[in-house]
Amino acid sequence: MLYAFLKPLAVAVMRLLFGLHGRGMEHVPSTGPVLLVANHTSVLDPPLVGGASPRQLSFLAKAELFEVPLFGGFLRRLGARPLRREGPDAGALRTALRVLRAGGALLVFPEGTRGEEGVLGPAKPGAGMLAVLGRAPVVPVYISGSGRAWPRGRKLPRPASVTVTFGPPLAVAAGGGARRKDDYEAVTRDMMAAIASLRDSEPMKKQSSSRRVGVGGAQTSPKYMDGRDG
Repeated sequence: MLYAFLKPLAVAVMRLLFGLHGRGMEHVPSTGPVLLVANHTSVLDPPLVGGASPRQLSFLAKAELFEVPLFGGFLRRLGARPLRREGPDAGALRTALRVLRAGGALLVFPEGTRGEEGVLGPAKPGAGMLAVLGRAPVVPVYISGSGRAWPRGRKLPRPASVTVTFGPPLAVAAGGGARRKDDYEAVTRDMMAAIASLRDSEPMKKQSSSRRVGVGGAQTSPKYMDGRDG
């Protein structure tokens, strides 16, 4: 499969350019459905999370990308599915639910668009709806450094240190009844709070387990094992 073939090459490039490190990969369930929710500051975010994740991911990308000749087909072969951002997209929701119900791992960005490095923007309730209806564990993810590596408005990426941190799964109760929208919004707030907690714990990463993402899998980074940083 194209994803499995390209991942080692992509990880090697991301390690070279961005020193890609992963933390908390053990929080990603090895099997079964899982919804990964991450902050979003760069077009690099999907491959960075995919490179650090121990599992193959599917993800939603803006529909305009799929209209680019050849590139749209390439994205589909990598597991991406189109998402229209002008209001609710029932088709994207159905596609995402099929991924989860088939036992897959799905990456979404609750903010819906790119923001500034270190700043979490308002989230859309669609991510909470997906979590409730999909009935899958939700793993929060914080990407640090991608907004410096390739911020919005810059034509080309630049070298920067990037760390992808996976947090403990969140338990999401099944919603229902007349207040379903409130349920979705509450779950989305919980997601963003968990992502914010990972962001705020970044200064503690020298005391936490960190792994350099290797071509053949994650590797423990010696500089974090003995407390050195740099």
